[in-house]
Amino acid sequence: MPEQFSCCGCRINLAKDVYEPSDDSYLMIEAALAEIGASSQAMRILEIGTGSGIVSSVLMQNMPEHNYITTDISPLAVLCAKTNGLQVVRADLFAGLRGHFDIVIFNSPYLPTAPEERVDGWLDHAWNGGEDGRTTINRFLQQVPAFLADGGVFLLLISSLTGIEEVCARGAAAGFAMSKAASVHCPGEQLVVLHGSLQD
Repeated sequence: MPEQFSCCGCRINLAKDVYEPSDDSYLMIEAALAEIGASSQAMRILEIGTGSGIVSSVLMQNMPEHNYITTDISPLAVLCAKTNGLQVVRADLFAGLRGHFDIVIFNSPYLPTAPEERVDGWLDHAWNGGEDGRTTINRFLQQVPAFLADGGVFLLLISSLTGIEEVCARGAAAGFAMSKAASVHCPGEQLVVLHGSLQD
């Protein structure tokens, strides 16, 4: 039997070498519930890097009227999320996806990671943000405009270790109005969910 985990009344399966829910997961759940709950219309919601699927699983349980699609680059995470009832596509960010989404959620790999700090296996993709922590984040900010519906927004989780001002500046350069949707202080860092909406 797979190991199970309970969060916000939602029980999910976990798997070896798949990112386990942690403080960043809970903060994203908080921010996403607030953002999605503010809408009275059914939406298309995309979660990039779903891992075990905890975020989308909680959202689906609380707000099943929306259409949820998730992705992950790790085949192990894809299998795990599927056991939790999610529609999952194996993809590097938006690769192979079509259409537009009202909300894009991304708990990014944000930790600054030197080459010698990398670990073998798929789990490295869950936290390895490159030497400045922003390698994958920068790619995301470059690609996400093409996948947002009119009025669409994204929620991006990063850390003070990543450089919050630098990420906000990169988002602004890509045409987004950037703001903080949620934050929490953890030992050694501050976790922040950034809200991005395309400026007119």
